[in-house]
Amino acid sequence: MAIKIWYFARIKEALNCAQEQLELSDGEIVTVEDLIELLSQRGEIWKTNLHDEKLLIAVNQTVATMQTTIADQDEIAFFPPVTGG
Repeated sequence: MAIKIWYFARIKEALNCAQEQLELSDGEIVTVEDLIELLSQRGEIWKTNLHDEKLLIAVNQTVATMQTTIADQDEIAFFPPVTGG
């Protein structure tokens, strides 16, 4: 299974990564929560940024939750809440 991940705003800056493509074994990742757990194994900075309770997630440009399933060729985006003045 291949997925593309996008990181935006302060998350992109903190992780020093704008996007990446991951090749995963079938069944390795089922939900967004599984993906976050996998990415969090990369280190504390990943864990801190991806376990933010205000983290916004989109799968294929549709707002998602931790329980949203992920399929082959999906695009997942992580971004902080939008603020304005």
